[in-house]
Amino acid sequence: MESVDMNQIVGAYDILFVCIDSLRYDVAEREQDRGGTLVLNRYGAWRECQAPGNFTYPSHQAMFAGFFPVDTGIRNMKQRETLFFSEDIGMGRKAPKGAFTFQGATFVEGLEREGYETFCIGGLSFFDKRTDIGKVMPDFFMHSYWNPSFGCKVRDSAKNQIDFAVKKRNEIPDGKLVMMYLNISAIHYPNYFYVEGEREDTVETHAAALRYVDGELERLFEAFRAKRNTFVICCSDHGTCYGEDGYLYHGFNHPLVNTVPYKHFIL
Repeated sequence: MESVDMNQIVGAYDILFVCIDSLRYDVAEREQDRGGTLVLNRYGAWRECQAPGNFTYPSHQAMFAGFFPVDTGIRNMKQRETLFFSEDIGMGRKAPKGAFTFQGATFVEGLEREGYETFCIGGLSFFDKRTDIGKVMPDFFMHSYWNPSFGCKVRDSAKNQIDFAVKKRNEIPDGKLVMMYLNISAIHYPNYFYVEGEREDTVETHAAALRYVDGELERLFEAFRAKRNTFVICCSDHGTCYGEDGYLYHGFNHPLVNTVPYKHFIL
C-alpha cells in the first residue's frame, strides 16, 4: 500500500468520506474477488482492518477524531497509518509522518478551520436530528441532512442519499473546498429485501445490499471528480453477525464485527 501525505491533500483536494455502515470484511472481499462490486474494484483492493468500535456510535466518534480502522497486521500503535492527527492527544503529541495535524475536537472541525465547507448526509438513527443523540455527530459539520428516505428501512436509501449528495455538491460554487461525509445505511439491518422472496437478513442479503450500494456510488464519485481532485476515504465502521457462533448483529466483540474493509484513493 502506497502511503499518502495528507499535508499535500488538505487545502488542495476535496475530501469525501463514505462509510458503508455495517459492511463485513469477508463479504466485501468475496464480492470484490467475484466481480460483484465493479465500481469499488476500480479504486484498489480492500484492506483488512480492525474497527475502532463495535457499533456505529463509538466507531464514528473515534473516526471523526482521526482514529480510522487499523490494518490487522499492525502490532504497534505507532506503525498505523494516520491521516489526521489531533495536536492535543496521543503519541507524545508528535504527528506521524504524512499525517495532517488538526485543531479542534474532530478532523471535520479542523478542516473547517482550513477553509472547507463541511457536509454530513446521515443514514442511521445516530444521524437523525429529530432526537438529541441524533444531533451529536451531525453537529460536527457546518451543514447536515437526514430524512426518513435515507434510513436503513428504505430499499432505495443509497440512491436517495447519493441523489441528494450529488445535488448538494453541484450547488457548491467552484473554488470552494468541500469535505462531505455519507453514512450509507443500506447494508445495516434490515437488508432482506435486497433478495427477492427473502424474509430475514442473511449473509447473502448483506452481499446483495453491497452490490446495490456499489451500483449507486459511481454517480457520487463522478460528481466530485468533475469539480476537483478528491481524496476519498471509504470503509465500514463495524461488521455484523448472522447467527455465527450464536451471535446476531453487532454491539459486541466478535471477529466478524471487529474486522472491516477499508481503502482510500484519489479521484
